Amino acid sequence: MINQYVVDLEEVDETQVAVVGGKGAHLGALSRIEGISVPGGFCVTTAAFRRIMALAPSIDDRLDRLSRVDPDDLKAIRTVSAQIRRTIEAIAVPDDLAVAITRALAQLGEKAVCAVRSSATAEDLPTASFAGQQDTYLNVVGSAAILQHVSRCWASLFTERAVTYRLRNGIDHRTVHMAVVVQRMVFPYAAGILFTADPVTGNRKVATVDAGFGLGEAMVSGLVNADVFKVRHGEVVARTIAAKQRAVHPLPTGGTQEVAIDPERQEQPALTDAQVVRLVRLGRRIEAHFGRPQDIEWCLADDEFQIVQSRPITTLFPIPETDDQENHVYVSVGHGQMMTDPMKPLGLSMWQLTAMVPMHEAGGRLFVDVTRRLASPTSRAGLLDVLGRGDPLTRDALETVLDRGDFIPSLPDAEPGVPPTARASTAAPAPIETDPAVVTGLIERSQESVAVLERGIRTKTGPALFDFLLEAFEEHKRFLGDPLSMQAIMAGMDATWWLNDKLQEWLGEKNAADTLTLSAPDNITSEMGLALLEVADVIRPCPEVVAFLRGVEDEGFLDELPKLPGGSEARDAIEAYLDRYGMRCVGEIDITRPRWRERPSTLVPVILDNVKNFEPGAAERRFEQGLRKAQKKEEDVLARLRALPDGERKADEAKRMIDRVRTFIGYREYPKYGIISRYFVYKQALLGEAERLVQAGVMREREDIFYLTFQELHEVVRSYEVDHELIERRKEAFCSYHALTPPRVLTSDGEAVTGAYRRDDVPAGALVGLPVSAGTVEGRARVVLDMAEADLEAGDILVTPFTDPSWSPLFVGIAGLVTEVGGLMTHGAVIAREYGLPAVVGVEQATRLIRDGQRIRVHGTDGFVEMLP
Repeated sequence: MINQYVVDLEEVDETQVAVVGGKGAHLGALSRIEGISVPGGFCVTTAAFRRIMALAPSIDDRLDRLSRVDPDDLKAIRTVSAQIRRTIEAIAVPDDLAVAITRALAQLGEKAVCAVRSSATAEDLPTASFAGQQDTYLNVVGSAAILQHVSRCWASLFTERAVTYRLRNGIDHRTVHMAVVVQRMVFPYAAGILFTADPVTGNRKVATVDAGFGLGEAMVSGLVNADVFKVRHGEVVARTIAAKQRAVHPLPTGGTQEVAIDPERQEQPALTDAQVVRLVRLGRRIEAHFGRPQDIEWCLADDEFQIVQSRPITTLFPIPETDDQENHVYVSVGHGQMMTDPMKPLGLSMWQLTAMVPMHEAGGRLFVDVTRRLASPTSRAGLLDVLGRGDPLTRDALETVLDRGDFIPSLPDAEPGVPPTARASTAAPAPIETDPAVVTGLIERSQESVAVLERGIRTKTGPALFDFLLEAFEEHKRFLGDPLSMQAIMAGMDATWWLNDKLQEWLGEKNAADTLTLSAPDNITSEMGLALLEVADVIRPCPEVVAFLRGVEDEGFLDELPKLPGGSEARDAIEAYLDRYGMRCVGEIDITRPRWRERPSTLVPVILDNVKNFEPGAAERRFEQGLRKAQKKEEDVLARLRALPDGERKADEAKRMIDRVRTFIGYREYPKYGIISRYFVYKQALLGEAERLVQAGVMREREDIFYLTFQELHEVVRSYEVDHELIERRKEAFCSYHALTPPRVLTSDGEAVTGAYRRDDVPAGALVGLPVSAGTVEGRARVVLDMAEADLEAGDILVTPFTDPSWSPLFVGIAGLVTEVGGLMTHGAVIAREYGLPAVVGVEQATRLIRDGQRIRVHGTDGFVEMLP
């Protein structure tokens, strides 16, 4: 180190981000890897930046203003950030600092031509890549120009794009500092980018090389299209050679210029295949050093590759860990559960411990390994059939993997060593009778199971609580796997499929079961939405209560209500609702999410919407209207069937299936209600334990337990010792997972496999999805990412990433539904049919492609969404 302000690049490693920034730390580490060439240079440290900032006290006030700016207020960001940049660039570099930089520059050579590059402390980190956020200057000549461009790099910490990025990601401007890297300039024949994993599919075994002539800035700026090579197992497996008409070359006096490429060279590849393979081999060495896939900037000069930057690829979805080297195929649990947000460690581990099949974690989400089921022809057919009925995109993605032929080994159907009689004994049991008492009995058993859990857990604390919970999880799984419960669920689903298939075959009518199942009994989720209408009926006649609720900002409002006229009745109505449904919330499969009972203010906007948009008695009227529609549909269908050849037989079969679907389809929602009821009991007990740990000084915050797995929390309770650094790392990781989009299907190579609907019956420009609730509706699209911020009016169409049961109260006030995730039998689809809402689910990127407020037409029968002028 020359002094505290300048350090030689070869003295730097990846542990020194706070001193030389992310880029500088990575370059220093790269220079230490055997066989990797990095242009020589030095770093101007963050200490120099802090000294410069201290010379301009006025910046503090502007940073305060900047921290309060809305990330979408681009005008304010532009104004304040420009003021800060001008202030920094106007500060004269102190003499001793200028001398330190000039001396370091002299060591590169008297006439050294340099690249001057910003290196922020929040740049090129494992969980966040700030590519392009700050500035780089090429071909800078002379010490005066170097000092000027160092100042510009300091100022570039406050470019509009850097400021906006930090605001959107909750990063405090004062916590980020700027170092500057000064390197000897490379004058390359070719340059480009190497991704050691495919940046589009995520496949870790496929490297992608982008290459062009001259400096890489021509590609970065979009001036030319790059040649693209894909390399797998040391071999170029695909190449696209672009017509490269322009290049960026350095000028002798400094700076760069665009030049035309000779016509005979324009369609020549910038690299030979042998050079591409050699470059990828270097990239694999860099990847191995940093322990994760890398985005690498390279130059080729005199047939030698120089590495000028390497950063982690932060957009790749992580791969579940395994203890073997075999190929695996994983299916997303979140897509089936209609909750694709990341879960905290306690939530992940609790769901794993109470699930019926092993689940694997990656990126804060859960996946099921379906490799063995895909390998056997018989189990493969069953799996594809079930998944295909629910979500055609998942089925298509799996078929894409199967069609490759070499990823999944083929296994025989018969299990070795299992006699045929043993296999036969596992056949499906005889169908259950169509008897409403079956459902009544199952619900009573579930309620009693929860009551037994509540009584048993009351006296349990410390390690004894965890022993009790482990036993309770086994009872939980017995409840989930109850054969009679599974038969009841499948009876309703099979009857739905039978009716839709047969009535389309016999009558040419699509999705007839949607109407036939309106207002089916025992649907706990649809009852939940209607019950909130009844709460609104109690509140509507009380203007003081309505006015008070409009100003609610905290969770103490229930205690304040009795002070108002009609407030006691309002509180009682809300409390009664919470007694029955307070264990629910958005993302409820994650036990760490705040429940309605814990945060009742979540329901207030929905109650107020119901007060505004509905007349008294709306719940009963809606149910009765649905019932009449279903009865009328049944009469119509049976009459039309009887008019057909062999009509009496067809009508009798249809009648049996209509009775069956109405008996069992509502129960489809109850097991989830039972699971979440048990979860709330578990959570209350664990939070009680967390409170004791806080009081004992073991945990800092009660909610810190959410960042430990169940097993880790058990050990903390036993030992009264906790790793606070682990908790902080988990918090950072959880935040980073929000930026990741979980795939429906993921392979052990890291490839996110996307499916397609493969339909040609959709109008041009329409968004394709899965039809789950019949009908067509036009209306205003309301794009809602957070239920608590929903502002809906009668006739609106809800457009959202996913809806789990907790969204049901919103369904009573909308005209249609569009989601990015979902299937025929997921909760949103079931409730949409129950309420008679035209619905299309599985519409990829719906919340991005449909603008909030735009008029759309939802074709719930045919499965597409049209944008209207």
